[in-house]
Amino acid sequence: MISKTVTQPPGEPMGDPEETFHPDPEVVANAWVGDWRALEERAAADLEGYWAERAGELEWSRRWDTVLDESGAPFYRWFVGARTNIVSNAVDRHLTNSHRNKLALIWVGEDVEQVRTFSYFDLGREVERMANVLKAMGVHKGDVVTIYLPRIPEVFFAMLACAKLGAVHSVVFAGYSSDALSARIDDSESKVVITADGSWINGEVFPLKEIVDDAVRFSPTVQNVIVVRNTGTEAVMDPIRDHWYHELCKLPIAQGRCETVQVDAEDPLFILYTSGSTGKPKAILHSHGGYQVGTYVTLHDCFDVHDADRWWCTSDPGWITGHSYLVYGPLLNGATVFMYEGNPTYPYPDRWWNLIERYGINAFYTAPTAIRTLMRFGEAWVRRHDLSSLRLLGSVGEPLNPEAWRWFHHVVGADRCPIIDTWWQTETGMFQITTVPSMPQKPGAAGRPVFGQEAAVVDEEGREVPDGVEGNLVLKRPWPSMMRTLFRDPQRYVDTYWSKYPGLYLTGDSAKRDADGWFWIIGRTDDVIKVSGHRLGTAEVESALVSHSAVTEAAAVGLPHEVKGHSVHVAVVLATGVEPSRELEAELRQHVAATLSPIAKPESFVFLESLPKTRSGKIEPTAGSDWIRHKVGSKGTPYRVPMKNPLQQMKRNIRELQSYLASCGVRPWIDGSVYFTRAEFEEQIEGCYTSEDAVLDHIKSFPDEHPLSDEEQTKVAAALAERL
Repeated sequence: MISKTVTQPPGEPMGDPEETFHPDPEVVANAWVGDWRALEERAAADLEGYWAERAGELEWSRRWDTVLDESGAPFYRWFVGARTNIVSNAVDRHLTNSHRNKLALIWVGEDVEQVRTFSYFDLGREVERMANVLKAMGVHKGDVVTIYLPRIPEVFFAMLACAKLGAVHSVVFAGYSSDALSARIDDSESKVVITADGSWINGEVFPLKEIVDDAVRFSPTVQNVIVVRNTGTEAVMDPIRDHWYHELCKLPIAQGRCETVQVDAEDPLFILYTSGSTGKPKAILHSHGGYQVGTYVTLHDCFDVHDADRWWCTSDPGWITGHSYLVYGPLLNGATVFMYEGNPTYPYPDRWWNLIERYGINAFYTAPTAIRTLMRFGEAWVRRHDLSSLRLLGSVGEPLNPEAWRWFHHVVGADRCPIIDTWWQTETGMFQITTVPSMPQKPGAAGRPVFGQEAAVVDEEGREVPDGVEGNLVLKRPWPSMMRTLFRDPQRYVDTYWSKYPGLYLTGDSAKRDADGWFWIIGRTDDVIKVSGHRLGTAEVESALVSHSAVTEAAAVGLPHEVKGHSVHVAVVLATGVEPSRELEAELRQHVAATLSPIAKPESFVFLESLPKTRSGKIEPTAGSDWIRHKVGSKGTPYRVPMKNPLQQMKRNIRELQSYLASCGVRPWIDGSVYFTRAEFEEQIEGCYTSEDAVLDHIKSFPDEHPLSDEEQTKVAAALAERL
């Protein structure tokens, strides 16, 4: 069991002023990193020697001449002169040892009866098949392939196949709109797009192929679209451009061996777009050599991956977490990866716990938003399952607030599983601030810099601030998996990350450090909002809004949210003759979802006659934020300790809501439920609620029957909006 104390044991740090959890001696004895202080000191004293030693644990077709070249800083180069390919270490080397027949991937569909498994041998064959298909389509070293796939095995095959050929993959989250996808395809000049007919989301099909069709309609570069049959839904296929993947696999072009192309360690592996402070997403570029070393080492040490472990990272491959710690990091370590297509609460809020029990998951890595969502359903859904296989828990994407940390540790981890809270970025490629299982843990703290890294908290002038004082988080030393540049935009790379504090990497996050050297991440300092761990630029949201004919100007701001971490709130100026209404708000929400992504839908609207301007006529960077905060509350929706009896609270909410609707002339059901359908609720009421999510969850479970009249629907929408 992990022990808890608020007094300082010999040689160990004390919390600030939170409790400190100390690992069980058995955990320390069996961990890859036992004496973490000694390793920390050794890596700090000899940065290049440390990383050279760790890189030596992987295979290289040619060793490096220089570990780190700083001559072109901030364009650092790692393992200069080395030849490699990440696939050589993620797949190929496992085929020559005992891992050949070990399970590499266990995939479970949203329908949990759909299960596909792949040994490392099977994975190698599937990657070869996909690589042969791409090669037959003219994909060569340096070409860009866009991947727009859900959480299905083919996303593994596609990423690894591109890397095997020396091509560059650009994975786009399969929830982005056609406009967002098109912008990324055009910017990268992709030759091929790999997608599916659709994806399953809570029992419904999300039309991926239709979105791709719209995105590539006028593309000057896309020559072929490969379509994976996933849902079995009909898809319109261009007879020249589009190809069913299962049909391609039957052709001679897909058969036979495909050699893994050896590339320079600094050759590009992938680009991944992430939101920035302007409307144009940043194309983060990572390379083969350094990236493979960083992801391999950090997963090995921080999550203490052992050969018999089954590893589950819940992230989507469209984000950096999915790249580093769903696909590449686990395979580099020869782990067995588990991937689930569905969401944690569909059809019931114990789906994840059921899968952990059924498949004996040992390490579980997810986002604070998911943890807080599952907290709201209470402990009973967790405790009905045997989670004794769990050895480690992890968190990623945003700060894990102390309440959620304690629930995760106590309820899911049974007070015995260390929680590895991780801070890092798309740009960093690997963990930067975290812990290892042998370290003490503080609820709410990210931890310490990874071995070989130094971090600091500085003021606007770049001076380090005293412990306990908030400031800008910076990284002081280069690391192997750091981004190499922004794709085709090196000046923006320098300006964004290195110009404010020369020689220091600017993270864009605020933080504080306690007296023991533990870092506490507070939030973004730029115009980036983290919603459920996903980065959204305020400029992207504003651009989506003003593309609607009813909006002339817009300003967006992120405010704290109980579950999501932050949510989007906007102030808009409407076109002449357009009047604000609930119907217009709903229309604008759907427009943002269709133009950018459903995760970007605003939580609330403020309609103004004008937005504050600078002397030059530009909208103030914080325009409308004061108005928004005034409406929503200066602190937004704060984190709350979960209710001791959520079922009782939910029933009370329903009774109050029922009474209120009845007073408005809306008929309740005999059983005391509200009289409207699930589909009608989602269409009419979406976004009108704030903190009464228990009511929402209850109502969404109602059957689709007893339709309302248009008048009744309008009355329900208005009543709920006012009540909630």
